[in-house]
Amino acid sequence: MAAVFAAVDLGASSGRVVTGRLGAGTLELAEVHRFANEPVSEGGLLRWDIRKLHKGLTDGLRAAADRHGTLDGIGIDSWAVDYGLLDASGSLIANPVHYRDPRTAAGVERVHAVVPPARLYATTGIQFQPFNTVFQLATEELSSVADILLIPDLLSYWLTGEKGTERTNASTTGLLDPRTGEWSAGLFAELGLAAELFPPLRDPGVLAGSYEGCPVYTVGSHDTASAVVAVPATSDRFAYISCGTWSLVGLELDEPVLTEEARQANFTNERGVDGKVRFLRNVMGLWLLQEVQRDLGLGLGYLLDSAARATPGRSIVDATDPRFLPPGDMAARITAACRESGQPEPRDPGELARCVLDSLALAYRDALSDAVRLSGRPIEAVHLVGGGAHNELLCRLTADACGLPVHAGPAEATAAGNLLVQARAAGLLDGGLRELRSWVRGVRTYLPE
Repeated sequence: MAAVFAAVDLGASSGRVVTGRLGAGTLELAEVHRFANEPVSEGGLLRWDIRKLHKGLTDGLRAAADRHGTLDGIGIDSWAVDYGLLDASGSLIANPVHYRDPRTAAGVERVHAVVPPARLYATTGIQFQPFNTVFQLATEELSSVADILLIPDLLSYWLTGEKGTERTNASTTGLLDPRTGEWSAGLFAELGLAAELFPPLRDPGVLAGSYEGCPVYTVGSHDTASAVVAVPATSDRFAYISCGTWSLVGLELDEPVLTEEARQANFTNERGVDGKVRFLRNVMGLWLLQEVQRDLGLGLGYLLDSAARATPGRSIVDATDPRFLPPGDMAARITAACRESGQPEPRDPGELARCVLDSLALAYRDALSDAVRLSGRPIEAVHLVGGGAHNELLCRLTADACGLPVHAGPAEATAAGNLLVQARAAGLLDGGLRELRSWVRGVRTYLPE
């Protein structure tokens, strides 16, 4: 009899519940519920409407149970770095602050005054991002806080009543030792933080509790950790691009790379499933195209068709530039960046979209070139997973820029990785990552021209 698991996958703009039916050598995915993730402004801060997300996921779990009768497991993944603060009664003090809120500039200054950037990187291996958890916490008043729960851990707690901190997401905080997978006691002490504010660490693939009689398992609760599980690689000489709102571009390694050169190149060492290291660089990703689309009020299909007809390489921007982080006026900011660098300004929507896609492909090439150089790990192919796998033009441009085959898919990599880790935790699958990846289907290959 087939087993059915539910993956709760929360992204920056929407959440969904995806079921995976495991049986007869196949994993069949079906999206049963999707809901918006719309930030709210409260108290002068941009926040996540976490209770609305909780309702969305419970509605989705109900829809999954209605469709399949019984669920064999539930797993939750989400974006990284953000968290909820609980009081002594276990109640949420306020909606979690959104990582795009600009409050963290003061936190960066406070942390770096105590722990200089080079030493912070050597301790945690996490690339500098102004919204890293360590910087956010430096802006908080924690005297009335009893627990800090990262977003998927908070939602798991609301389902099960059990608190824990899953390691793949904990690694993004800038507080975990990448060598040991444990909290850096020295860093907590220097920053005046109590490690006890975080519930005990736990690995992906263990029982977290139960919800209405259904097991809830930890997975790679950082969505990229789950996505990398579903990269259908058959050797270790591969690179991945997890391409959604953000693009996470890098390699899967056995050990972290903590050199000063890696820090200068802005690479991060995040923890993966089975103790692997995700050595990667954050690139702005499809956020750029989504915001351009929103600015112009045009359909994605129209933009991509127009981009395919536009002159290649006419204008290029730095897809890692922090100026592109906030929402709103993206088209104007991209145009200004072209003008400031002495390049032609995009004259129409097609040229604007082509600028974004060419810039992303070149950013991917640069990130992978640096990853290979810094790690010493050669690569033979690039796996592009996530929503960007549907973007044929981006896949072709990436293959051309990197000079390597690009294997695009699965688009549902995060949900697939989440579900595969659950199935193994339930005892229905065994083996390591290669065995899990053998269940992944739906790949299209683009060769460089």
